[in-house]
Amino acid sequence: MALTESSMLALGTEAPDFALPDVVTGKTVHRNDFQGAKAMLVMFICTHCPYVKHIEKGLAQLGRDYKDKPLAIVAISSNDAVAYPDDAPAGLKKQAQTCGFTFPYLYDESQDVARAYKAACTPDIYLFDSARKLVYRGQFDRSRPGNGVPVTGEDLRAALDAALAGKPQAAVQQPSIGCNIKWKATR
Repeated sequence: MALTESSMLALGTEAPDFALPDVVTGKTVHRNDFQGAKAMLVMFICTHCPYVKHIEKGLAQLGRDYKDKPLAIVAISSNDAVAYPDDAPAGLKKQAQTCGFTFPYLYDESQDVARAYKAACTPDIYLFDSARKLVYRGQFDRSRPGNGVPVTGEDLRAALDAALAGKPQAAVQQPSIGCNIKWKATR
């Protein structure tokens, strides 16, 4: 496990486009499918990372808590499924169903979307406003495997509430930390 911090993409960056298959429904999901949402949350996660496993129930609860809000949520896995077979679509689908994710869980086989977002780790979290400009990138909360801090999603929930209310975000945003994205070997 290579401990990696998020790259902290510049605030104000426009959400890169995507068109990826949902591992549960098989339907292709596009960034522009969420035009009416006041905010869009994009999370890079996977099945095997202990940092994601630590918060996955919290991610599922967040999805349920914000389901009726004008918020679009998508999770994306971009890991190399050949080297990490648990992160292949079948494993992702099982994770989504077991955890009860209420949001699309997309598979980025080419890893182009992860590169466009400059995703570095799992989890890597990006929140965009209604104009699809980045307003928050950082940690879910201060909880980490083994640190004894409860998983609450406090940092992300504060960012979501501010975005949905049209209020400014916290001036200081802590980077997410987790396993590095498992990039395919270059040929």
